[in-house]
Amino acid sequence: MSSPLKKAQSPAPEAKSPKGKEKSPTPGPAKSPTPAPTSPVGNEPSEPVDLLPGAHWGQQEVDEDNDSTPGSDADSSTASIASSILHYRNVLGRTYHSDSVTDTEYWGPNDAKANEMLDIFHEALVRLFDGKLYTSPLNEKEIENAIDIGTGTGVWAIWVPPNARFLIDDATKEWTYEENYFDFIHLRFMTGIIKDWDALYKEAYRCAKPGAWIEHLDTDASWSCFDGTMPDDSAMAQWGKIWKEVGRKTGIENNVASSDVMEKGMENAGFTNITSEDYYVRLSLFVPLSPWSDDEKMKQIGLYQSVALTHDIEGFMVYLAPNYLGWTPKEIANYAAAVRREFRERKIHSNVKWRMVRAQKPLDA
Repeated sequence: MSSPLKKAQSPAPEAKSPKGKEKSPTPGPAKSPTPAPTSPVGNEPSEPVDLLPGAHWGQQEVDEDNDSTPGSDADSSTASIASSILHYRNVLGRTYHSDSVTDTEYWGPNDAKANEMLDIFHEALVRLFDGKLYTSPLNEKEIENAIDIGTGTGVWAIWVPPNARFLIDDATKEWTYEENYFDFIHLRFMTGIIKDWDALYKEAYRCAKPGAWIEHLDTDASWSCFDGTMPDDSAMAQWGKIWKEVGRKTGIENNVASSDVMEKGMENAGFTNITSEDYYVRLSLFVPLSPWSDDEKMKQIGLYQSVALTHDIEGFMVYLAPNYLGWTPKEIANYAAAVRREFRERKIHSNVKWRMVRAQKPLDA
């Protein structure tokens, strides 16, 4: 889903990086990010490594805690969509966009529970960037058209004046917008969705105006631990192995932040000025997944991320696990319960990696 926006306004007088000074947006060659000192991913194996079968979880007796979790109602918006798009697919009681939109490749449900999870994630990321919705050096007086690719509930986009439109389309296909149209292109949390990043960024480049900015914030499907508190057979450790196996079978890179697909894809498309502080591009950012951190800001972000994930662990699993791992509904439910239990116990100090990449279409393009 995308949200094309007109006359976007900055949520703050200046869009500054959460760390360090913003670099000049003058055109120049794309810079290669320096790898993070420790990366949770390496060369993908040809066979699954240490992935526990679904039966491991299915045979366990799980004491599930069904405490309610906070959520938020997505604001309603008017959309011009064909009736066929509303013929949702149903998988194990969860609804998904119709085949006419996604070719059945998108793993995420589109029902109320999934939308609540996305809204909570949004709040975590807004807090991560100190209330800023973007970090590109935009001149709000010159912005005429902006688009949010993969907008989810649209909560990122609705800070814009009420002329925002919500369109359901497939961003992996040719975009229907004219060339040199957008002043700003925003992408966030596209993990496990895109197989051909180069093709997507080339469409973004084609539709971007000369001088326009593209900004992409994404994460890894693997969770990391740096103090030895995450056993290999824990549900949290198995999370990354599950996504690696799904990626091996689908050909989709699920560790977007660590794989450099964003930087390479933007550069291959023709974008330049692939610049940001090292805090984003080279060092990336490891954020606590649960509120075990001593840092108050990181503790709050960890709280929101843990609430988002535990709110709908099944939403990540229901489509992928049966189709690519052969798991049963009981195995999915028990695994999700085990993840929630580990989050509640807070014994495992897990982290997730987020990376922000910005780039600019050359002024003379």
